Amino acid sequence: MPVGEFDDLDTTLLGQGASIFTALSGTANVVMQLSRPEIGYGVKDSQVTEGSLFGNPRRRRRTTVGLLAVAVLGSPAERAAYRNAVNASHAKVRSAPGEQPAYSAFDPELQRWVGACIYKGFEESREYTFGPLRGAEREEFYRQGVIFGGMLQMPASLWPADRDAFETYWRAGLAQARIDDSVREYLFRVIRLEYLGRPVPAQLLKLRSWLVTGYLPAELRTQMGLEWSPAQQRRFVRFNRNLGRVVRRLPAERRQWPFTRSINDIRARMSEGRDLFD
Repeated sequence: MPVGEFDDLDTTLLGQGASIFTALSGTANVVMQLSRPEIGYGVKDSQVTEGSLFGNPRRRRRTTVGLLAVAVLGSPAERAAYRNAVNASHAKVRSAPGEQPAYSAFDPELQRWVGACIYKGFEESREYTFGPLRGAEREEFYRQGVIFGGMLQMPASLWPADRDAFETYWRAGLAQARIDDSVREYLFRVIRLEYLGRPVPAQLLKLRSWLVTGYLPAELRTQMGLEWSPAQQRRFVRFNRNLGRVVRRLPAERRQWPFTRSINDIRARMSEGRDLFD
């Protein structure tokens, strides 16, 4: 499937994973993505400060949510325009010659891992809201998930053939994750919202840490040095179950927040001829 063919992909079912759950688990998803050393160091040490979380947090948040919104809610033209903007930004993100671990934002294998992490987050979000995916619906939801890698330079041939093949890939990826001290400290700075540059209430930071820990796979909790007890897990399950009941009853426009807000902003920018990233 040539890259442009991703633009026409029907992601109606996948869009059910766009909800407040995806937003709540977003920081945990960042930890998942950066558990690959090449990605962790590529993000942490990036010299492209205009698009970095610590260099321009508002822009980074807007463009990241925008990518996900366009992927699941956008039209073919909106996907093509946003993918081109991503490509222009990613062209600047690469390690210096001889630097280790080497990284390029155009590395399709690394972008497959990023796409897989995003897919996993959307799948879990959908299940927290509507219940487990099964059978043909599970496979179709997964098939549509190729869009995440497709928006990030990944060819369709790299996407595992079916949901079971993805599970094998996912488990192997978690087993190979390596979060060293340097990347771990960077991730804790993200969790602590240090990129905002202002004091954050202790209770909010406590809640963020709890959510990140709960949404992380056990393998990555261990690598982050985060403790998680059976009692905390039971509380976390109750939290998601109760929130799911609320989210399920919301109209789509509210249930899919903040992605609906983001796609509306992107459409306004395109209609006015404004830059999608600036």
